[in-house]
Amino acid sequence: MFYLLYPLADVFTPFNLFRYLTFRSIAAFLTALVLSFLIGGGLIRWLRSKQKQGQPIRDDGPASHLVNKKGTPTMGGLLILITLTIATLLWADLTNHYVWIVLGVTLTFGAVGFWDDFLKVTKRNPKGVPGKVKLALSIVVAGAAAWLIAQSSPAPLRYMLAFPFLKDVLLPLSVVGFVLFAILVMVGASNAVNLTDGLDGLAIGPVIMASAVFGLIAYVVGNTVLTNYLYLHHIPRSGELAVLLSALVGAGLGFLWFNAPPAMVFMGDTGSLAIGGALGAVAVVTKHEIVLAIVGGLFVLETVSVIVQVLSYKWTGRRVFRMAPLHHHFEQKGWAEPTIVFRFWIIAAILAMAGLATLKLR
Repeated sequence: MFYLLYPLADVFTPFNLFRYLTFRSIAAFLTALVLSFLIGGGLIRWLRSKQKQGQPIRDDGPASHLVNKKGTPTMGGLLILITLTIATLLWADLTNHYVWIVLGVTLTFGAVGFWDDFLKVTKRNPKGVPGKVKLALSIVVAGAAAWLIAQSSPAPLRYMLAFPFLKDVLLPLSVVGFVLFAILVMVGASNAVNLTDGLDGLAIGPVIMASAVFGLIAYVVGNTVLTNYLYLHHIPRSGELAVLLSALVGAGLGFLWFNAPPAMVFMGDTGSLAIGGALGAVAVVTKHEIVLAIVGGLFVLETVSVIVQVLSYKWTGRRVFRMAPLHHHFEQKGWAEPTIVFRFWIIAAILAMAGLATLKLR
């Protein structure tokens, strides 16, 4: 759409709007949202026809899930990936390297997740692809993306780590150090979202909030005037990622329409690994990796709860939580599922605003 209509601006003046990043971001959001509503129902019916028994439910999870969630199809992340990709291709500047890198990470992580979901459904086994295989594939993809991001970044910032609240502090990393750190961010974010995706609507709400915040961060970091005013490090052309992230917000809201309790479809690893990887990749591009840990603090809490639970049981034979990840702990305490989801959303909103505040507190 961008390349088709913008060149006609001399003929029809309103087409000048297509050169504005803000307009194209809004258009990408609306495109992904409307597409989700148009194809969501049909896609879910198709998934249900192919998955007669729905997603296999873990025997070691909350007992209520074996009843309440039985028969619900998975792979709903396809809805997010399809609408996100179409909206991005329509409205983003496709000569921008960052757009292709982040979109590539998103779709590749999504493909790994799809393979995992496919095995779970066809083999009726909730384990899917072995964890080591998924991790190895994710590391390879993230490593390639990290190297490409570094080559596209301005030379003075290429292998640097920036810190929130500190305007002039940069930590130099070697080539290997930067790639390893970027892998940690992307793979860590991907798996953190995956761990959070355990209740209807739980993961997608915070993802929408984090995407909106990082869409604004990408816009600001790509704008020379705003980076000078806010004492941020300028990353030329990174602002174009605002289009992709706006599309992700629209796709996320469209998916939430069908994933709201009681969910008609689960996103599965197809969605959770992909959108987590997308957020991680954007954080690396914009040099806001540490801010991602604040904005996505809920994902961090969920991940830490699993690590603490595993280590505590291994070392002492005792469990810190009734069940991990953290949302299952509150289920076991008797909290209703919607209560957990809405309260976790509130926490995610507070953390998103705290992360956004880092743009000014320098």
